[in-house]
Amino acid sequence: MFVLDDLLFRPFVGIVDALHTIALDELYDVDALEDELKENQLLYEIGDRSEEEYRERKAELEEKLDVAREVHERLASGRVEVKR
Repeated sequence: MFVLDDLLFRPFVGIVDALHTIALDELYDVDALEDELKENQLLYEIGDRSEEEYRERKAELEEKLDVAREVHERLASGRVEVKR
Protein backbone atom coordinates (compact mmCIF):
# COMPACT_ATOMS: atom_id res chain seq x y z
CA MET A 1 0.00 0.00 0.00
CA PHE A 2 2.79 2.46 0.91
CA VAL A 3 4.62 1.75 -2.34
CA LEU A 4 1.49 2.59 -4.30
CA ASP A 5 1.08 5.82 -2.32
CA ASP A 6 4.69 6.75 -3.03
CA LEU A 7 4.27 6.08 -6.74
CA LEU A 8 1.02 8.00 -7.09
CA PHE A 9 1.16 10.69 -4.43
CA ARG A 10 4.75 11.97 -4.40
CA PRO A 11 4.88 13.07 -8.07
CA PHE A 12 1.62 14.95 -7.57
CA VAL A 13 2.99 16.75 -4.51
CA GLY A 14 6.14 17.67 -6.43
CA ILE A 15 4.12 19.15 -9.28
CA VAL A 16 1.89 21.12 -6.92
CA ASP A 17 4.95 22.44 -5.08
CA ALA A 18 6.54 23.57 -8.35
CA LEU A 19 3.31 25.28 -9.46
CA HIS A 20 3.02 26.98 -6.07
CA THR A 21 6.56 28.35 -6.35
CA ILE A 22 5.99 29.60 -9.90
CA ALA A 23 2.74 31.30 -8.87
CA LEU A 24 4.41 33.07 -5.93
CA ASP A 25 7.28 34.20 -8.17
CA GLU A 26 4.79 35.67 -10.63
CA LEU A 27 2.54 37.23 -7.99
CA TYR A 28 5.40 38.79 -6.01
CA ASP A 29 7.71 39.94 -8.82
CA VAL A 30 10.40 42.08 -7.16
CA ASP A 31 11.83 43.32 -10.47
CA ALA A 32 8.44 44.51 -11.72
CA LEU A 33 7.80 46.39 -8.49
CA GLU A 34 11.21 48.05 -8.66
CA ASP A 35 10.45 49.06 -12.26
CA GLU A 36 7.14 50.57 -11.13
CA LEU A 37 8.98 52.57 -8.48
CA LYS A 38 11.35 53.92 -11.13
CA GLU A 39 8.44 54.73 -13.43
CA ASN A 40 6.65 56.54 -10.61
CA GLN A 41 9.79 58.61 -9.95
CA LEU A 42 10.16 59.43 -13.64
CA LEU A 43 6.51 60.49 -14.00
CA TYR A 44 6.94 62.80 -11.01
CA GLU A 45 10.17 64.28 -12.37
CA ILE A 46 8.70 65.07 -15.79
CA GLY A 47 5.58 66.57 -14.23
CA ASP A 48 2.97 63.97 -15.20
CA ARG A 49 2.29 63.11 -11.56
CA SER A 50 1.67 65.46 -8.64
CA GLU A 51 3.78 65.22 -5.49
CA GLU A 52 0.84 63.85 -3.52
CA GLU A 53 0.13 61.13 -6.09
CA TYR A 54 3.85 60.36 -6.24
CA ARG A 55 4.17 59.94 -2.48
CA GLU A 56 1.02 57.81 -2.19
CA ARG A 57 2.07 55.51 -5.02
CA LYS A 58 5.62 55.30 -3.70
CA ALA A 59 4.41 54.25 -0.24
CA GLU A 60 2.08 51.66 -1.77
CA LEU A 61 4.81 50.22 -3.98
CA GLU A 62 7.38 50.12 -1.19
CA GLU A 63 4.95 48.19 0.99
CA LYS A 64 4.31 45.69 -1.81
CA LEU A 65 8.06 45.43 -2.43
CA ASP A 66 8.71 44.61 1.23
CA VAL A 67 6.10 41.84 1.11
CA ALA A 68 7.53 40.49 -2.16
CA ARG A 69 11.05 40.39 -0.75
CA GLU A 70 9.79 38.57 2.36
CA VAL A 71 8.01 36.00 0.18
CA HIS A 72 11.14 35.41 -1.90
CA GLU A 73 13.23 35.10 1.25
CA ARG A 74 10.85 32.46 2.57
CA LEU A 75 10.86 30.64 -0.75
CA ALA A 76 14.65 30.54 -0.75
CA SER A 77 14.77 29.20 2.79
CA GLY A 78 11.93 26.72 2.33
CA ARG A 79 9.80 28.26 5.07
CA VAL A 80 6.65 28.81 3.00
CA GLU A 81 3.47 27.69 4.71
CA VAL A 82 0.02 27.52 3.18
CA LYS A 83 -2.67 28.55 5.67
CA ARG A 84 -6.26 27.54 5.25
